[in-house]
Amino acid sequence: MTHRERVMASLNFKQPDRVPIDFNAHRSSGISVVAYRELRKYLDLPPSPLYVYDLIQQLAIVEKDVLDMFDVDTFQLGCDFDKFPEYWKDFTLEDGTPCKVPAAIDVRRTDKGGVIYNGKAKIVGKQPRGCYYFEQAVWPLAGDEEKDDFSDYDDIQNDVMWLMVPSPPMPLDYHSPEGAKKLREIAAAARDSTDRAIYGIFGGNLVETAQFVFRMDNMLCDLVANPGRMHKFLDTVTERHMANLGAYLDAAGDYIDVIGFGDDMGSQNGPQFSPDTYMEFFYPRHKKMWAYVHDRFPQMKICLHCCGGVRPIMPLLADAGLDAINPVQFTCKDMALEEIKEELYGRLTLWGGGCDTRRVLPYGKPGEIAPHVKENLAILNKGGGFVFQQVHNVLANVPPANVAEMFRAVREFA
Repeated sequence: MTHRERVMASLNFKQPDRVPIDFNAHRSSGISVVAYRELRKYLDLPPSPLYVYDLIQQLAIVEKDVLDMFDVDTFQLGCDFDKFPEYWKDFTLEDGTPCKVPAAIDVRRTDKGGVIYNGKAKIVGKQPRGCYYFEQAVWPLAGDEEKDDFSDYDDIQNDVMWLMVPSPPMPLDYHSPEGAKKLREIAAAARDSTDRAIYGIFGGNLVETAQFVFRMDNMLCDLVANPGRMHKFLDTVTERHMANLGAYLDAAGDYIDVIGFGDDMGSQNGPQFSPDTYMEFFYPRHKKMWAYVHDRFPQMKICLHCCGGVRPIMPLLADAGLDAINPVQFTCKDMALEEIKEELYGRLTLWGGGCDTRRVLPYGKPGEIAPHVKENLAILNKGGGFVFQQVHNVLANVPPANVAEMFRAVREFA
């Protein structure tokens, strides 16, 4: 099988010739730039310019030599934007290491750490000294309990770090003819250059967008105390998402195998809200977006990044049209891999759950990673419906030997 055939077979619940592997296909299966720098050294690969494509999470573009070494089956659309020098500018990591960051982002290094400004010269993100990522600095409507007219949504989102920082970093508006043409050319070139499955990140966040704007505590309260206002806000957001989704698919849809959405709805101890709340506020809107994708591109698969213990909601996501879910955070309550695999097989592909990134990958000793990975694969790989990735991004403190052992274990798995 080719890389693409392997991934698509598993997404269609057919047993592939080996475990399909994802590394860096989306913004939660990647690697911290610090860990990536050390991994390249460990693998005896030449030094890299270190392109930090996700500035907030400090994620590096994983280059072809690493993808080839680990025999990765996926490729993130946008992670070849390092071929365009005009998209990048020089910067330094928190420890002073030179790197490249997206030129479209106004990020500066100060004596107190990194700072991200929006177009109005307002600080929207901060990276405190000693921290490996940026933190949101502004929640635009956190103190406004009355506002229920969101016609100024475009201005609101410009104050939110997660909504105004582009990732991947192409500084072109694909709504414009020029931007759409450029994205289409890049997507076509990416597909022609690899037989890996192309993963296009769209986003389409509903839960998280509301939390970014109102702040999480206020948003969760409003679901109960002010549902009318939350419905108005989500209607506004969904309208924008639908317009963006149409333009994105117009530009790149012909070249994408999997389209990525995002919405963290879980915690360590279960969902953030009840299945009934999901059905009222989010199910109809997810279903609208996902039906649009399937109607236009029936072969395209939809993957949702959704952290936490979301088992009670997972069947509802499948009903809404979802094809795959990641990261399958099995260290959370009620997320036993055997039970989830049995319950959802044939309905929802498990894209993740391959290696615990909370304790095992960062703190495991040599020889402890492989048995853990193979035990999970014995459960997850049966009959397809599974794509390997570590539960979440490889963070800065993960030893490179552990990363290498993890991928070696996947390749050794029979």
